[in-house]
Amino acid sequence: MVHLFSLPENTLAGMWRILKGYRLAFLTAMLCSLAAIIAQTSGQFLIKTFVDSALDKVQFYQLAGYALGYIGIAVIQGVSSFGTGKLIAYSAEGSIRIVRNALYDHLQKLSFTYHDNNKTGELIQRATSDVDSVRKFFGEQIPQILRVILQTSINFGAILILDKKLGLISVAFVPIILALSWIFFGRIHKAFMAFQDQEGAVSAVLQENLSGVRVVRAFARKDHEIQKFHKENETQYLLGKTFNMSHAIYWPFSHIVCSLQTLLGLGYGAWLAYQGEISLGTFIAYMGIVDLVIWPFQHLGRQIAQLSTSAVSYKRIKSILDNRPEDLFSGREEGTVKGHIIFNKVGFHYEEEPVLKNIDLDIAPGMTVAIMGEAGSGKTSLVNLLPRFYNYNEGQILLDGIPLEEYSRHFLRRHIGMVEQEPFLFSASIHENIAYGVSRDVSRDEVIKAAKLACIHHNIEAFPEGYDTMVGERGVTLSGGQKQRIAIARTILKNPSVLILDDSTSAVDAETEELIRGAIKDLRAGRTSFIIAHRLQSLRTADLILVMKEGRIIQQGTHEELIDQKGFYQDVYNLQNEIEVELQKEMQ
Repeated sequence: MVHLFSLPENTLAGMWRILKGYRLAFLTAMLCSLAAIIAQTSGQFLIKTFVDSALDKVQFYQLAGYALGYIGIAVIQGVSSFGTGKLIAYSAEGSIRIVRNALYDHLQKLSFTYHDNNKTGELIQRATSDVDSVRKFFGEQIPQILRVILQTSINFGAILILDKKLGLISVAFVPIILALSWIFFGRIHKAFMAFQDQEGAVSAVLQENLSGVRVVRAFARKDHEIQKFHKENETQYLLGKTFNMSHAIYWPFSHIVCSLQTLLGLGYGAWLAYQGEISLGTFIAYMGIVDLVIWPFQHLGRQIAQLSTSAVSYKRIKSILDNRPEDLFSGREEGTVKGHIIFNKVGFHYEEEPVLKNIDLDIAPGMTVAIMGEAGSGKTSLVNLLPRFYNYNEGQILLDGIPLEEYSRHFLRRHIGMVEQEPFLFSASIHENIAYGVSRDVSRDEVIKAAKLACIHHNIEAFPEGYDTMVGERGVTLSGGQKQRIAIARTILKNPSVLILDDSTSAVDAETEELIRGAIKDLRAGRTSFIIAHRLQSLRTADLILVMKEGRIIQQGTHEELIDQKGFYQDVYNLQNEIEVELQKEMQ
């Protein structure tokens, strides 16, 4: 694959680089186009000779010769045009496949921070419509622009051969047409850039709405979402109207100029023929050639306008590729992980905003650490530092006595297993979702074993297709608890050295939570584990409980130690006990 991660600033240079591997096919296509144009022009000269000869009572065998010659020229033109189309399609589709693959691969390697700062809908729009715009650059715009240049040059030369004065008259208005195209190019470039940016905003709103359709319905916010979409769509409508108005102004005006140029040329040619300065055959040939000189200039404006849209799309694609991907493999790749983790005065800032402050911890191998705190207190941010989803800004984290940054991200993520608070399932079978975290072929028995440990096996067996059941996009065909347990099974199968459970029992009932806690307790044996939870039942068996507030650890200890300390943990403990007592009374 061609590496595109350092595309040059110059658009044409960048496009030429993208074409690497298909340049010979593209240039051959242009030679075929040249052959087709020469054949077309030669046909007009053959007609000229025929007409001038017919006036002298041409013989039958000469008529046959002219006919065969014209057929031969038509065959050459047809074969050359076919070759042009085939080779252009091959080079355009082949090169754009490389762009699409490179862009997708690059998006996979960009940091979490990049994805946090960019809307999914906008990235999708750049990976689809912008990529297609670049495809049109190779498949339509450049071939047609080069064809216009070749066609006008060859046919203008042909007219000069017929008559020099006629040739000069035939291009009298060309400077005006070119000036119109240049002005139009400037206007359309800015208009299209604004239109594309707004299209990305509309795509982002649509993608967000479809992803959160259940929340929208649950909170009866349909009208709000409709108004939000209509607002963005109205902006796109106005920008699109400006964009299309430029087209509406250009085409009629350029058509008038081209028509006047054709009328001037034909009128002057007719006058020359009438005066006897050129032959009738010359005038007829001129009639067939003059349109091949004038009208391509009008379409040159169209191609220049579309060229500007491709230039905008190139810049938008380049803006993604310019972002440096995460370095996944630099650092230690070999060895085992015991799980001894030390946080030494660790601080973390997200876009200049402090998220974690002065974190000091010494976690022995096999130890279970539970973390609780208010929303936004830094619980998830703390565990996200371990697989190096983000890099800390202050202090140091040691894993088995070695600074965390000395390990490669690939190594860390291979040895650390995570169950997110909001588990993500792919639109695939349940078996494929459970086996997703393991980069090898996984047997059904291994998947079933992991599912049993996660207390989801019986639920899966109840489905008509069992483990081959296809889950919908993001797992919408499953309940929240089922999705959570499949995600836990996926992590169990990975068999990580360090385990992170980010509020992973939040979406299950009390009975299932108890089963999962038992399974997790067995899973935690011999490995360092982090559990983020709000229910104290999920925390009380931990070796160490951390209470966080505003990025700091404000309490730490065992469950027994913390319930005897005045503070946040004791308050939550008392509150949850009161709630349980009230529930029991109501049930009685």
